Amino acid sequence: MVPILAALTGNIHIAFAALGAALGVGLIGKGASEAVGRNPGAATKILVQAILSTAFAEGIVFFAIYLARGQ
Repeated sequence: MVPILAALTGNIHIAFAALGAALGVGLIGKGASEAVGRNPGAATKILVQAILSTAFAEGIVFFAIYLARGQ
């Protein structure tokens, strides 16, 4: 029973990181679509910023996975 709990608690930070990244990507998409709706002329600049922000938000999950596998 203890190894199962150890494995579960050892990976729970990955789940929280994935949840945070998913929420972050959703908020980035929401904000980008609202910004393009308000100013369609700046769509290219907004798209670049949204892609960069999404990549940084998803990078958190990779750090969490790396840290979990290093144990």
